[in-house]
Amino acid sequence: MKDLLLLHGALGSLHQFDELQKELSNSYKTHAINFSGHGRAPSLAHAFTIQNFAHEVLQWMNTHYLEKVDIFGYSMGGYVALWLARFYPDRVGKIYTLGTKLNWNEVEVEKEIKMLQPEKVELKVPAFAQALAQLHGEREWKSLMSKTALLMKDLGHHHLEDQDFVKIKQPIILARGERDSMVTREETEYTQRLLPNAVYKELEGVEHPLDKVPTSLVVEEIKSFF
Repeated sequence: MKDLLLLHGALGSLHQFDELQKELSNSYKTHAINFSGHGRAPSLAHAFTIQNFAHEVLQWMNTHYLEKVDIFGYSMGGYVALWLARFYPDRVGKIYTLGTKLNWNEVEVEKEIKMLQPEKVELKVPAFAQALAQLHGEREWKSLMSKTALLMKDLGHHHLEDQDFVKIKQPIILARGERDSMVTREETEYTQRLLPNAVYKELEGVEHPLDKVPTSLVVEEIKSFF
């Protein structure tokens, strides 16, 4: 069976894909990994950056003797996949991104960072804070959120430029939920036009959080593309 790597989003974990992996088990050899510091995985010494997360994927592939792999990337995971396709094209096959933010100008970076303040999240959205604590650890989730804010800040300076996207040759679907309030149709379609072999797809009625996307829809999308 074809290997398919599932990459989670910021503040997420490989367990976001548990149900999806069950549904795909008869069609693909699926793999899911935790990025450093996510889902109770050890937080490695290096900083949270897209470059370092891409290197984590390469290291995992090397450890598991995977020369090349197709990738389904949710949110930040999709950006990591595109980074790999740009700088390590021989290691990546097809890519399907869902809800991946692609515009990282100063305004967008500041908007994202404002949502990544542990103390405010704990005060204003206690249910979300509790969910993060269960997923990443009672002490670890605050550190994870702070490091993710630094990742966003780094993206303001080190992101894929227009000239990078035009060099990515892999077949790609850039999917976005119709009701996604974090990722705009404009930024996704703009990037799609830069990519030589990409298609933009809007999923009707879908919001940004992965747990609100019907698993059956994701399965259908994956099977029709990969």
